[in-house]
Amino acid sequence: MNKISLIIRREYITRVRKKSFLIMTLLTPLLFALIFIIPMLVMGSEDKDFKKIAVIEDGSDLFTNVIPDTKDTDFEYLSGVRLNDIKKNFSDLGYYGVLYISPQIITTPDAVQLISIKQPPIGLLDHISGSLEKEIEKQKLLAYNIENLDEILRTINTSVRVQTLKIDESGGARETSTGISMALAYIGGFLMYMLVFMFGSMVMRGVIEEKTNRIVEVIVSSVKPVQLMLGKIIGVALVGLTQFALWILLTFALVLVMKTVLLPESAMEQIQQLPRSFAEADQAMSGAGTATMSAEQLSEFQELFAGALNQPWGLIIFCFIFFFLTGYLLYASLFAAIGSAVDNETETQQFMLPVTIPIILALIVAMGVMQNPESSLAFWFSIIPFTSPIVMMARIPFDVPAWEIILSMALMLLTLVGAVWMAAKIYRTGILMYGKKTSYRELWKWLTYKG
Repeated sequence: MNKISLIIRREYITRVRKKSFLIMTLLTPLLFALIFIIPMLVMGSEDKDFKKIAVIEDGSDLFTNVIPDTKDTDFEYLSGVRLNDIKKNFSDLGYYGVLYISPQIITTPDAVQLISIKQPPIGLLDHISGSLEKEIEKQKLLAYNIENLDEILRTINTSVRVQTLKIDESGGARETSTGISMALAYIGGFLMYMLVFMFGSMVMRGVIEEKTNRIVEVIVSSVKPVQLMLGKIIGVALVGLTQFALWILLTFALVLVMKTVLLPESAMEQIQQLPRSFAEADQAMSGAGTATMSAEQLSEFQELFAGALNQPWGLIIFCFIFFFLTGYLLYASLFAAIGSAVDNETETQQFMLPVTIPIILALIVAMGVMQNPESSLAFWFSIIPFTSPIVMMARIPFDVPAWEIILSMALMLLTLVGAVWMAAKIYRTGILMYGKKTSYRELWKWLTYKG
């Protein structure tokens, strides 16, 4: 154990001191922070380009003043003007574009054209189409000659949400949220895939580097190959965990600093008022009451909050740590064996495919688990050790039976012991072999070699 701890310490200190480690540790949080901040900057930036749009109806006035003006857009309805008369010189007249509404719009949905020099923003298109859709629906309903139609529509407007409750063994019920469970399933499965694959590949590259530089020849004179392999795997795991923890802390700090520096209070207030602006726009087009909409939003928020609190966080955290450690050790030992069997990364392709296929399949199945976590495919992929770290983490938020979790963990431990033993056999022989192209038949000989 003393020799293994020395190897772990050497692996950790050597890798942490590398310039590549420092560069990636600093640049990755900056990228993550920009991913958070840039959308906020875009939403918070004011559109200084005021738009005036000419609206032309062909032979009718059914949609006059139907599209309400917004803070940065005015709609000017022109009568007695033909489209061809203004189509070529609308920019000289000070218009951003020309909105042409054909009389066939009631029967032909795409009978509306917005002619402009620049590509119009999606928000403007949604505002125009939404206003016209509401007016067309209103005119079709008015054709039935029903009195107090607007009041009737406001009265019958109903929203139904299904509340989900889970009964425990004692008969008590707790509120759950399918949306929260699906989000946790996606995050857990994808994060497990990324960490296992990234750290496992790091082990393989480290083995190839030491083998290429002939450093391993000096090291194996003092320690056993299996001790060297285990020390390298654990050392790289500690390096990866250190880097991952620094990424989280630095990203959080950078987001706070960038939000303070790049986003003034006025921009933050504008971002916070975006949901209210959307609600007011919808209210203006549909005539719905503000109090009802606010109550629905509050109820949805309370449902999500209660669903998040009622998740089995203790079980989720414990299973994530267990499956990450065992999944990493399983695949890292296989990656270490591959690294010892080749002389450079180019030769790893033929051996990487059988190892990466289960990881990719597990990620694909994990995406489907969010829709049907109780399917037989989801069950078996969460039990098979090579796919269980990813798929089981995607199933945990959906209340997997305890016996399935225990069975998956037990098989994972047994497979891990076998994988480490097999990887040690290959590592022992391959780490000192140079200049010979390794095949699967050669790997089988190394596994069956006695001595």
